[in-house]
Amino acid sequence: MENRIPATILIVEDDLDIADMLNAYFNVQGYRILTVNWGEDCLKLCQNEIPDIIIMDIRLPDLDGFEVVQRLKNNRKTQDIPIIFLTELRHREDRLRGLSLGVEDYITKPFDFQELRLKIRNVLLRNNRYTMMNAITGLPERQLFTESLDYHLNDGAFGVVLISVRNLDAFRDLFGFIAADEILRAVALIMKDTMVQNVSNDESLANWGRLNFVMTTPEAKMDFFVSDVQQRLSKSFTYFQSQRELTYMDHDPILDYKIQSWVIDPKKESLQKIINDLDHLTN
Repeated sequence: MENRIPATILIVEDDLDIADMLNAYFNVQGYRILTVNWGEDCLKLCQNEIPDIIIMDIRLPDLDGFEVVQRLKNNRKTQDIPIIFLTELRHREDRLRGLSLGVEDYITKPFDFQELRLKIRNVLLRNNRYTMMNAITGLPERQLFTESLDYHLNDGAFGVVLISVRNLDAFRDLFGFIAADEILRAVALIMKDTMVQNVSNDESLANWGRLNFVMTTPEAKMDFFVSDVQQRLSKSFTYFQSQRELTYMDHDPILDYKIQSWVIDPKKESLQKIINDLDHLTN
């Protein structure tokens, strides 16, 4: 599977139930998760691998979160890691102390997962540590699409359309990365135009890995969208091939695509299952 390296979240939490819940939730959102239960383990891990963001409980078994943050900020290697405190402490003095040490934000327990997710996303974008837009196509990456799926599951049945560009690496070897990037931009533009003209601006379109595009459609319009985008892609790929006379020795086209579509029933399918299915189909 050809996906961008996801942002890494380090969870520092001694409550195993909370740590497991955070791990499960943000794994589904597409992040890479590291988990430790002690402050010293956090410090040691960060010397070997720099996470993109740390979610840290203040009350830890060995060191308190304030001391861990201070030691991270005093180390040139780790001083720029953004940190969000996850804590039961609500006193103004504690919040001011954390903010004075350079903590990005606070979330108090019991916390709202959606609020925490949005704060993490905003911190990552603000610190330029992670981009959620594809640099070639300009489309959102899988994490933003995952968020939209979460919302769609509350609105009834909907369609999912997956388009995979095949043999693009061989195409790139022959004609260069600029030509290959143009193929990806063309597919993205075709899908976007077809969506706007035939479906709705409210639907979601994104990259799912380097060579795959995925979008949601209203259940009733899915087949029509697939038929329309199939015709447009067929014309475009025929043009690409005719311009460069692209054939293997056995005369099979070197550049190809595959369209797959299915209906999601929120009563039967979870967000995790949809993600697993997309990963399986693009593997």
